Amino acid sequence: MSKKILVTGSNGLLGQKLTDMLRYHSDYELIASSKGENRYPETEGYTYEQLDVTDYTDIERLIVKYQPYAVIHTAAMTNVDQCESEKEACQKLNVDSVAHLIKLANQHPFYLVHLSTDFIFDGTTGPYKETDAPNPLSLYGHSKNDAELLLLASNINYSILRTIIVYGVAAAMSRSNIVLWAKGALEKGSPIKVVNDQYRMPTLAEDLAKACILAIEKRAQGIFHISGKDYMSVIEMVRRIAKFFKLDDSIIEETDSSTLNQAAARPPKTGFVLDKAIHELGYAPHSFEEGLAVVQKQLI
Repeated sequence: MSKKILVTGSNGLLGQKLTDMLRYHSDYELIASSKGENRYPETEGYTYEQLDVTDYTDIERLIVKYQPYAVIHTAAMTNVDQCESEKEACQKLNVDSVAHLIKLANQHPFYLVHLSTDFIFDGTTGPYKETDAPNPLSLYGHSKNDAELLLLASNINYSILRTIIVYGVAAAMSRSNIVLWAKGALEKGSPIKVVNDQYRMPTLAEDLAKACILAIEKRAQGIFHISGKDYMSVIEMVRRIAKFFKLDDSIIEETDSSTLNQAAARPPKTGFVLDKAIHELGYAPHSFEEGLAVVQKQLI
């Protein structure tokens, strides 16, 4: 009998990639859930339920109804500047929802995969290992770290998958990502300003979705760093996007973070050491150019 997996935030980029991988999976039955109407273009091979993860009673309804083997919690407020201005909403979505899931996992035991972020670090000593001490600079980073602390203090079965700049293609996306933004801006031919003092390891959404499934298959415990394998500055990232798609990179203007007047502080240099995920999960990330090739095929 197939095991049920409940995915929160299924309308998002990662959520849709999980639907791609799980809806006809031989071992699993997918219950996809998100706030509002289903935005995934196909309706067969899985069940869709509307869900407000900030509402304990609403989550409890689905847990009791489906008795899932595992929950993949992708729903979050990920707009870093929005978290600064909407503190209460950030708290409810990024922290309180995790508290609700922990309480329910104690009553109806399921394995929880929780998504976290490189923004729990201050970016002074990256790339980071799982054992490095968090020191968030933004409310978003603080909220994701607070959620991690709730899990670390709990007695449930869980894994925390931290990730960095997730990119890819999905249907009716509510937010863009750096690859689609840069490609679109360069195609328009108008100059774009890109920071040269932030360093990251961008993550193909398919790689992150696969890591979530690997964590469930192995019932992995604890924290895992999941990203692409290539470490680069954001300006190099955009130049590599331009080169891959054969676009003019002369319109890219270098700038530094101080000129952007963003509400939330960003860690300058993150990046991850991936050894633990590779050895314990069997994680095998794409290179950046391999990831861009996946995106290119999906845009045709």
